[in-house]
Amino acid sequence: MKTFKLSPSSLNLMKECERCFWLDKNNVWKRPIGIFPSLPSGMDRILKIHFDKFQERGLLPPEICNDTSCIGMKLFNDKELLKIWQNNRKGISFTDENGNILSGAIDNLLQKGNKLIILDYKTRGYGLKEDTHEHYQLQMDVYNFLLRKNKYETEDFAFLLFYVPKEVTETGEVIFDTTLKKIPINVKNAENTWEKAITLLNSECPEKGCEWCSRF
Repeated sequence: MKTFKLSPSSLNLMKECERCFWLDKNNVWKRPIGIFPSLPSGMDRILKIHFDKFQERGLLPPEICNDTSCIGMKLFNDKELLKIWQNNRKGISFTDENGNILSGAIDNLLQKGNKLIILDYKTRGYGLKEDTHEHYQLQMDVYNFLLRKNKYETEDFAFLLFYVPKEVTETGEVIFDTTLKKIPINVKNAENTWEKAITLLNSECPEKGCEWCSRF
């Protein structure tokens, strides 16, 4: 039996097209990737610095401190461990009994008592829709699954913090609107998706594909 290393993004690919996912993870063919915009990566980098400054002072940044959902919470205070979990080459990982690995890199964590809460930044070019948060459900479920597999307690919810450009000042600074969205998490969903992925990868290549892999 082969072993595989998966992530939230690869599990999302499976949801989009099982054949693309199988071909990719079995090193047969990869779906073409477009040019990835650098702005979200740049925002992630400066937001981590921004949140670190507040963590060092034992405070919550204004984007979340005024939200009643965050009463009694603080930023995760193990800075060195957080750096590992934020690193795309390391992250939080879990290895099953057969050697398959699931890993993911988080943006940040809140803490309430002994329980951890995922805090993920999202930069968007336009306002939120009613179902915007649903596109990130599996990602949040997987992060909580990984934390629990590493013996950490987590709350049954996570936070998505959206940054949307609002205006440019006369001196050139860009002002962002922020929205904090609290979403319930479902660890069982992450576990079921992970198990389905491993079973699929050890089976025959799916015949039904999408507009991408049907050309292959």
